[in-house]
Amino acid sequence: MNPSKGPNTGQPSVFHTSRRRFLATTAMGLVALTASGARAKILFGTGLPWDSGSIEPPRQVLPGPWTFFTPREGELVEAIVERLIPADDLSVSGKDAGCAVFIDRQLSGHYGTSDRLYMKGPFQPGLPTQGDQTDLTPAMTYRQGLKALDDHCRRTMGGKSFTDLSPEQKDTLLTAMEAGEAKFDGPVGSGSLFSLLLQNTMEGFFADPIYGGNRDMVSWKMIGFPGTRYDYRDHVLKHNQKYTLPPVSIGGRGDWARKG
Repeated sequence: MNPSKGPNTGQPSVFHTSRRRFLATTAMGLVALTASGARAKILFGTGLPWDSGSIEPPRQVLPGPWTFFTPREGELVEAIVERLIPADDLSVSGKDAGCAVFIDRQLSGHYGTSDRLYMKGPFQPGLPTQGDQTDLTPAMTYRQGLKALDDHCRRTMGGKSFTDLSPEQKDTLLTAMEAGEAKFDGPVGSGSLFSLLLQNTMEGFFADPIYGGNRDMVSWKMIGFPGTRYDYRDHVLKHNQKYTLPPVSIGGRGDWARKG
């Protein structure tokens, strides 16, 4: 049976007529609200708030002391991210891009404490596709893992710390950590620490600069990403043409700031 027709009558059903009337009424209501500039708090009886600007915006990360890392931990992480993303003719290093600052600020917030994740047991080994299955938060993984890394270096490198190693020695150790072959003491394995460090370093390198990394939008400039521009209508139909405008952060561009 055609759902838009009543049975054997050839006439629109009550359901179809009511639905059509509802859609038309809704459209007129939206137009009326837009035209009048009304500030609605409830949208058609759904109980959902509709208040422009009600979501808390991200806060600009400012340079300054470490908020989670100890000075020694911060030194270690800066040395690691500098090897994970070394400086070359394409971009600055992960350290100079602010990746360690990004990680530090993330660990000081909800990410570090896993406040927004379910963290009750039971905890069992999972498949690689299931992600981290331990009871350790990212903050705990960093605190215990960085200590284990420093202890491992001093034990196996003649008393040297990671920051004392040559670039080649650092790369060799990081390669062993990636494969899980570096034997750490404690609950955090070398492979787990490396995976988390690599993930967070990439996030800091490519995230919006408002979060502390990607300083001066260096990675966006490198890959040609335009950032958070609000309007692309002048460029959407320009196929196979280079986009020449500079990228824009959530916080704007540095040259937009007023001086004085």
